Amino acid sequence: MAETGATEVPPTPPPHSPVTRAERFVWLTARVLEQRRFAHHFRGAAADPVETALDAYRNEDGGYGHALEPDLRGPVSQPLHTAHALRVLDAVGRCAGQRVERMCRYLTSVSTADGALPAIHPSQRDYPTAPFVPVVDDPPSDLLATGPVVGLLHRNEVWHAWLFRATDFCWRAVESLEKSHPYEIEAAVTFLDSAPDRPRAEAAADRLGRLVRDHRLAALDPDDLDAYPVSPGYAPGEHHFPHDYARTPSSLARAWFTDDEMARSLDHLAAQQQEDGGWPVRWRHWAPAPALEARPLVTIEALRVLSAYGRAVD
Repeated sequence: MAETGATEVPPTPPPHSPVTRAERFVWLTARVLEQRRFAHHFRGAAADPVETALDAYRNEDGGYGHALEPDLRGPVSQPLHTAHALRVLDAVGRCAGQRVERMCRYLTSVSTADGALPAIHPSQRDYPTAPFVPVVDDPPSDLLATGPVVGLLHRNEVWHAWLFRATDFCWRAVESLEKSHPYEIEAAVTFLDSAPDRPRAEAAADRLGRLVRDHRLAALDPDDLDAYPVSPGYAPGEHHFPHDYARTPSSLARAWFTDDEMARSLDHLAAQQQEDGGWPVRWRHWAPAPALEARPLVTIEALRVLSAYGRAVD
């Protein structure tokens, strides 16, 4: 057959994977800590560099500061920073030893009269703070701050005198919830997923699941978000989805949602990856640096959730 002169069209190259796209975003925007966390979770890098990067945020009192949690600026240790550090250590399998012992001593030093944690210690007053995070002179105990810390310490079989009263506080707070908001429920789930009394935890989680559904605290249909109210004080459109509560299939919160509801939630999460490779921050933006620093955190968490549910990310 005679040559027609037509140029053969090369095959379309496969699109970059979610991890590859996110990797470029992380290298362009992230702090050293998140760069090393990404390399550990998705590129097989060691955990030691993650610990080394985390040490830059640690203070002499055993707590963590220096805007580790981006919405709290300044050097002072805060319970929310220390909870963030525990999540990092737990994720890389290093939540033990003298480092955690020092953290528990710090937690003891800032605890309220009933042995739990305030969300914000008054020492934050001298430094910039997100306007939706109140700083008061005598802050109350807070499940949002205490629940994740207690849960992660139990998960890693850390035993310290501080845990006894703090655990009792979490049980009282979780079992008395009648009205709540998504972040508080998520904190309760982190506690319940690792609380030592498993039958009690399962019963409490079952009750919370009914509360979440009755109060429409989870957007079950991402295509009809107007049907789900945004909690007071949250940013417009700051909905929470099944995957925000059940971050792994083993979470007690997974039983709150049908397979179809969870599949739609994960589809929505995957579709939220933006053109630059990162995921968006859903909460209120109040300054450029916190928003920039938070996006890599959100991006890593999105990929970890998708991976936990067996969604292909690479």
